[in-house]
Amino acid sequence: MTTRVPVAITGLGCLCAAGVGVDDCLDSLYRGERRPTAPTLFSTSHPVTYPVLEIPETDFPREEGPLLRTSELGLAAAREALADAGLDETSREKVRIGVILGTTVGSAMNNEAFYQRFRDGERPEMTAIDRFRRSNPAAVVARELGLNGPTQTLVNACSSGTDALGIGAGWLRSGLCDVVLAGGADELCRTTYNGFSALMITNENPCSPFDRDRQGLNLGEGAGMLVLEKAEAAKKRGVRLRAQLLGYGAAADAYHLTAPSPDGKGLRRALCEAMEQAGIAASDLAFVNAHGTGTKDNDKVESQVLHDLLPGIPFHSTKGYTGHTLGAAGGIEAVFTVAFLERGEIPASIGFSSQDPDLPTAPVTENTPVAGKAAISESLAFGGNNAVAVFGRVEDTA
Repeated sequence: MTTRVPVAITGLGCLCAAGVGVDDCLDSLYRGERRPTAPTLFSTSHPVTYPVLEIPETDFPREEGPLLRTSELGLAAAREALADAGLDETSREKVRIGVILGTTVGSAMNNEAFYQRFRDGERPEMTAIDRFRRSNPAAVVARELGLNGPTQTLVNACSSGTDALGIGAGWLRSGLCDVVLAGGADELCRTTYNGFSALMITNENPCSPFDRDRQGLNLGEGAGMLVLEKAEAAKKRGVRLRAQLLGYGAAADAYHLTAPSPDGKGLRRALCEAMEQAGIAASDLAFVNAHGTGTKDNDKVESQVLHDLLPGIPFHSTKGYTGHTLGAAGGIEAVFTVAFLERGEIPASIGFSSQDPDLPTAPVTENTPVAGKAAISESLAFGGNNAVAVFGRVEDTA
């Protein structure tokens, strides 16, 4: 695959358990703070209470409004990203802005009270259905912000947010629109909590990605959105280019419904494809923001692939700060990757303390300065989906 024209990133927006707003999130990460709690958004009868990483009520109210929480999260991140890119209401009217947003929970009708009434023999009003129909996450962002480009909600398990970036970049290159809002959003809900508990991959304690004693993941919620546009157009607008999206790769293991292929063949292919498209070598990389869920299988496969293909490149996981935000993970971690690359420093991979003898490499254990012109964000998903995005410093790629 030949190297393609890089796409500029001019705006970032993020909210999750680490904070509301990009700067708030980064402050928490670099201070090594995380806030796992028992679920408060829903009740559960499990004998074990698995910790989650929710956005605090004080930061993002939980009252039921006209939209689903996932859509509200995506909209909040989109507003911040557009403001960061200098795209106010007036300037947005002059360009075609597309929206592509990855999700999992946000695509499901998870209204338990509605279904319970049917089970009880009642005929509930269609209010819940109407609310769900109004809450297509990408459509909400486009409608509420008055955006007139293409709109797509993407559901591809936990690689959805990263896939949205790759597809959004393709929209720009093909001329479908002038600007793209791309990323992911997902909320916590009892259906997801029960599902992951049934799979027995949730941890009773705060998660510990890549650690010898890791026992599973913690679920989280949030949204991460990025503004993508052609570099020439961004320079004409007089806005800063925070980074560039250099490459994107995607591949499926075709191995198992939930487990990654033990040889990591899908991740290897996606990683090589993304780097080839970006036109970079391993020596160009500053760091890798790994998927790093804290599950036995994921971390083992990811560690082996990083050791084989990118030996010596610093890597870490931010899941300990955010929880696994499912369809939002790729968007949130892309925002973080760009911000870390700008700063030239990555935060410690919180939760890691003991080297696993079965893993050939280990993440950074303290805030670590990094040098290099590019960085990678990885997403591994159910169904064997793998997606990789490569970001580059502006001064090195302009």
